[in-house]
Amino acid sequence: MINNVVLVGRVVRDPELRYTPSNVAVATFTVAVNRRFKNAQGEREADFINCVIWRQGAENLANWAKKGALVGVTGSIQVRNYENQQGQRVYVTEVLVDNFQMLESRATREGQSGGSQSTYSAPQQNNRPSSSTNTNASNATPNFGRDADPFAGSSPMEISDDDLPF
Repeated sequence: MINNVVLVGRVVRDPELRYTPSNVAVATFTVAVNRRFKNAQGEREADFINCVIWRQGAENLANWAKKGALVGVTGSIQVRNYENQQGQRVYVTEVLVDNFQMLESRATREGQSGGSQSTYSAPQQNNRPSSSTNTNASNATPNFGRDADPFAGSSPMEISDDDLPF
C-alpha cells in the first residue's frame, strides 16, 4: 500500500506546540495550498490542510515556521475519530508529517534579501508517536530537475497580511 503526501504551501497561523503527559512534543498546523486551476471568476482558490508533527520535528517547526512561511511537507494521510461532548462520532483527516523544509528564508519572507533554506527529516521510524527521537537536520537546496529557472531575475512578491486568504 502507498500513502504518501507532498505539499508546498504557506503556514496559516503559528504552529501550536503541545506536550503529551509523557513529555513528547506534538505540533499541529495548517498549510494553505493553492489549487492548480482558477474558479469561474478567474481567481485561484486554496485548500487548507491540517497537519501534525511529533517529537523534535514539532519543536523545530514551532521555532522556525511562523504564519505566512513557505514550507514543503512530506508525510502520509491519517484518519482518526473521537466522540465529542454531544456523543457524536467526529472524523478527522490530517497529514502526519515525516519531513518538512523551509522553502524561503525569514529575510525573504519579511521583504529583505536572502536565500537560505533549512530541512528537517524525521527519523527512519516515520516520526510516529511510538518511535525513538533522532534528528537528521541538514541544509540543502532542492533540485527539481529543470535546467532553467523561469523566475530568475524576478524580485520576491510583496504580500501583505490583508492579501492572504486566512
